[in-house]
Amino acid sequence: MSDGHVHAVGTHGAAAGGDVTLERIREAAGVIRGAVVYTPLLPFGTPEPGDPLGRTRAWLKPESLQPIGAFKLRGAYYNIATLPAERRAAGVVSHSSGNHAQGVARAARLLGVRAVIVMPSDAPHIKVNRVREDGAQIVFVGPSSEERAERAAEIARVEGLSPVGPYDDAATVTGQGTIGLEIVEQLADLDSGLGRGTGQPGVAEPFTVLVPVGGGGIAAGVAVAVKSLRPDAVVIGVEPALAADARDSLREGRIVTWPVETVGRTIADGQRTASIGQINLALMRRYLDGIVVVEEDEIARAMVRASREARLVLEPSGATALAAWLFHADELPALGAATAGRVVCILSGGNVDPARYEELLDRGVAAGG
Repeated sequence: MSDGHVHAVGTHGAAAGGDVTLERIREAAGVIRGAVVYTPLLPFGTPEPGDPLGRTRAWLKPESLQPIGAFKLRGAYYNIATLPAERRAAGVVSHSSGNHAQGVARAARLLGVRAVIVMPSDAPHIKVNRVREDGAQIVFVGPSSEERAERAAEIARVEGLSPVGPYDDAATVTGQGTIGLEIVEQLADLDSGLGRGTGQPGVAEPFTVLVPVGGGGIAAGVAVAVKSLRPDAVVIGVEPALAADARDSLREGRIVTWPVETVGRTIADGQRTASIGQINLALMRRYLDGIVVVEEDEIARAMVRASREARLVLEPSGATALAAWLFHADELPALGAATAGRVVCILSGGNVDPARYEELLDRGVAAGG
């Protein structure tokens, strides 16, 4: 299914996705401020030789530290907060295997909006329980992302609710793009040796961002923000080899759908989407530099390393970017000189059932830790 290499992406995009711009991502940062955590950059690995501040080459952006344990709150909150008042009053509907469901449920609760979430019957219990705790109504369907989308569309039509797309939605993608804004600002401060908020200019060192790809929302949004501010940066998507439909879609320049039973085999449940969105395909073709795929044992091993070395609990989807850095770093320079600089791994979430987490850590240790 995978040849284990980075796959370069063309630079031309399409009209779709034109509503996702740097200006709107900056607006979104203001809208979500206070409801969403400005997550830190954490050093990972040993300090670079001769660096008096002990800075490392690799840095972790732990979106697992968000109030809902995942980045999805960013897009969900911005999406709902910017709906016209009459549409918010009617309520919202969405579909998700878990983290976007939590994001919509929490955002709706904070904004006083009714929320209906369509979830697969095999969604992790921890994610289902947290959606319920935030007061959202859950409608269960089968494991297919297509079935979830169809049911959510039907509910929106029948009940007059506004859909909040999990990834193929310009407002959602815009909200996720705020991660990219933070990364650029944090790296500038890091390389200047100053803290955030000093107002002093940073040193424009080259860098690479590794971002997980499921439906493509976070990858598209981050790529737009980072590449608009720093065209010299490299942004690379990461997905499981068992669910590498984005790699195939970008290679062929069209949406490639993988069978549900195939993507369902990956332990990274947040990346089991059978295909990426049309908006995201257009943005990723224009802004993303490539895709690297990681194996299942590599994901489990990255979870172990995050736990031991960064004291972070990650779900499998949250560990894929780190797995790419740990086990595929030698492939990254093929995309450009910027990979000689710092590397930021976006850790998208940490919502995993405790018993399942222990099983995955055991798997990772058995595979080499």
